[in-house]
Amino acid sequence: MRAGRIDRALIERLHQEAKAERWHLPVNVFADALEASAARAFVDRNPSSRELERYLGSLHLEDLALACACAAGDDTAWEYFMREQRPVLYRTADALDPGGTVRDLADSLYADLYGIQERKGTRERQSLFRYFHGRSSLATWLRAVLSQRHVDRRRAERRMEPLPDEASPVAMASAAPPPEPDRTRYLALIRQAFGRALARLGARDRLRLGCYYVQELTLAQTGRLLREHEATVSRHLARTRRTIREDVERQLRVDAALGDAQITLCFEYVMEDAGPLDLAEMLAADDEYKK
Repeated sequence: MRAGRIDRALIERLHQEAKAERWHLPVNVFADALEASAARAFVDRNPSSRELERYLGSLHLEDLALACACAAGDDTAWEYFMREQRPVLYRTADALDPGGTVRDLADSLYADLYGIQERKGTRERQSLFRYFHGRSSLATWLRAVLSQRHVDRRRAERRMEPLPDEASPVAMASAAPPPEPDRTRYLALIRQAFGRALARLGARDRLRLGCYYVQELTLAQTGRLLREHEATVSRHLARTRRTIREDVERQLRVDAALGDAQITLCFEYVMEDAGPLDLAEMLAADDEYKK
């Protein structure tokens, strides 16, 4: 994707939706983050204006603004981030290892997120936040980063262990790729949770989702159909996405009794294979949508 393709009016609207002014985040800095996210998503082609608008509207904009502000070193943003996200990281660490050995990884993560490095006598900021593009929530991304660091450390520890004889059962078993026995179950759980979350939405919210994501109408076309302003449609869609996400996470945590690391895996699996989440099929089950 070519840089600078995002319409200025769209950038300013998204900046407002992200409530970026709370963190004193300049519009041009937020625009750079949006460009980077879109470039990552459309690495091999140039999206249409419609595709670009839909993609950017689907991002976790408030989380993206917070990450940008933290990467820039805004104290207010950092205080908020530490207050809201430290418990999330500690819960994930304890889920990965109840013995508490992963908490040190959680603590070390903050240094990389803050990103101050000494190079040739000067201090440079290279925050890990630059890899966050808003496609998932900030909490989900942090859980995934911590989980990956835990896996990397375990692999490094295993490399230090003596190698078994190549003919031993241990060596032959290790040659096979590790199975993912819970993948099918997790995909089924998140599909069921997503369907229940959709069913709990109001008819107007479901219709708005159907118009925009299934019928692929523009924000303006959806607004004319529902007699809403284009910006109002965008705000409602963002709110509905958050509602669905929170509902799905609650179901996985409470009803399915999954921990933070398991919930992270659920979302990772469905991002790799979104096939089970057929929005059109799910919405078509609602009588209001079929009329």
